[in-house]
Amino acid sequence: MKKKELPDCARCSLTRAERICINRKGKVSRGCPTARGKKLLEQAKSLYENSAIQEFARQASIQESECYVGRDQQPYIIRPVKTRMEEIIAFAQKMGYIRLGLVFCAGLAREARIVSDLLERQGFEVVSVICKIGSVPKETIGVREHEKIFIGEHEAMCNPIAQAMFVNDAKVQFNVLLGLCVGHDSLFFKYAEAPTTVLAVKDRVTGHNPLAAVYLLDSYYARLKTEG
Repeated sequence: MKKKELPDCARCSLTRAERICINRKGKVSRGCPTARGKKLLEQAKSLYENSAIQEFARQASIQESECYVGRDQQPYIIRPVKTRMEEIIAFAQKMGYIRLGLVFCAGLAREARIVSDLLERQGFEVVSVICKIGSVPKETIGVREHEKIFIGEHEAMCNPIAQAMFVNDAKVQFNVLLGLCVGHDSLFFKYAEAPTTVLAVKDRVTGHNPLAAVYLLDSYYARLKTEG
């Protein structure tokens, strides 16, 4: 695609109700892939013809709607009722999954134990794998001494490829990510064979609530708009 044709949905100037992606009679804004990406949209649509993919997508859509109550009432006032944890459990149950992978950061070991216990109480088998698996020195991937967190000490690298291999070997049906670092999560996604969802992401400053920096961009995190 030429630069002027690249999707730019984040800068759409239309209201939600006006957008053609929401309202089939809606308007088109600059860089609108719904209006200009017919070929790719048709290719994507054809993939949903695969029965397994279609069922996964169907159950995901049903799960999305079940996160709200009172949908049959008029006037309908949107009211969410399910947390992310509840949604993951319900979706996995809908799909008939038995064995789940819980892939977590060492910094969230306490949370991982709680989540693992909760999932097992719901009837799932849980295969949990910590990020430091293998205790591989960071020097193995070229990290220098001054680039470590704890300078002068043995420091195991995060090993998301091994995490993926272990859950793959265990034949898990669905993975739940808990707190992997930026980049490490990307490698896990790349090498994991089963579908993966995210319960929480790593944000050391905000208690793993990265949107805090977005919501407070005009106040406490205003520096992000000027820092290079």
